[in-house]
Amino acid sequence: MSRTVVFIHGAWVTPLCWEPFIRFFQQKGYRCLAPAWPYHDRPVEELRRSPSPELARLGASGILGDFERIIHGLDEPPILIGHSFGGLWVQILLDRGLGSAGVAIDSAPPRGVVPRQWTALRSNAAVLLTAMPRSVVSLTVEQFRYAFAHTAPAAEVRAAYERHVVPETRRIFFQAAISLLDPGSPLKVDFRNPSRAPLLLVAGANDHIVPAAQNRANYAKYGGSTARTDFKEFPGRTHWIIAQDGWEEVADYVESWVRRQPGVA
Repeated sequence: MSRTVVFIHGAWVTPLCWEPFIRFFQQKGYRCLAPAWPYHDRPVEELRRSPSPELARLGASGILGDFERIIHGLDEPPILIGHSFGGLWVQILLDRGLGSAGVAIDSAPPRGVVPRQWTALRSNAAVLLTAMPRSVVSLTVEQFRYAFAHTAPAAEVRAAYERHVVPETRRIFFQAAISLLDPGSPLKVDFRNPSRAPLLLVAGANDHIVPAAQNRANYAKYGGSTARTDFKEFPGRTHWIIAQDGWEEVADYVESWVRRQPGVA
């Protein structure tokens, strides 16, 4: 029975974003791992001051390949919990037969789920309005506030920004934007995969960058599969759902769902 959790962070941040969830799950007796994406494994201050030159070339395949290697090196199939792009990586990794169960929180959309909401388009506009898909991009405090934490007081937004936000590869956002036009997209998921491990999709009702309607559309894509897929929406939650006030309710729901899955203690 699996008692190992691999937490997968999203874009713009490092594994530090999982500190509250890691403490919560450790107290429940789980072994918790939170690997960094490639070129995200230095202190935040260093990543801001001098991001790796290789970061600009980092794409979905490089990130997924790194997590596949990590998961294959474990002594048991882990529970996968991801946020934002990390939620998308969870969906793809489960589809590839990795993990005993998966939770995708405010997940970026797989190929076939089209962002239609204005807040999602606005949140990503600064990243996509360029002719340089292979480059490194940074978020301003205001951009972070709008996309991640628009309901939080200004002081909390600033503190979260200083502690967590780092430059990011622009390439993954372009891969997401053109995925519908790319049959070989690395962001593709077989929504009907009958052998996929159980999956829970979690949405924040006030999320700007990944609106709840987009998560519901993602959930609906799995309607033809016999593999277990569940959905939970939390009112009043933004994209910073894993760290904003009330994160404990989300963590408790996720852990309770995980515990009910076959093969999970």
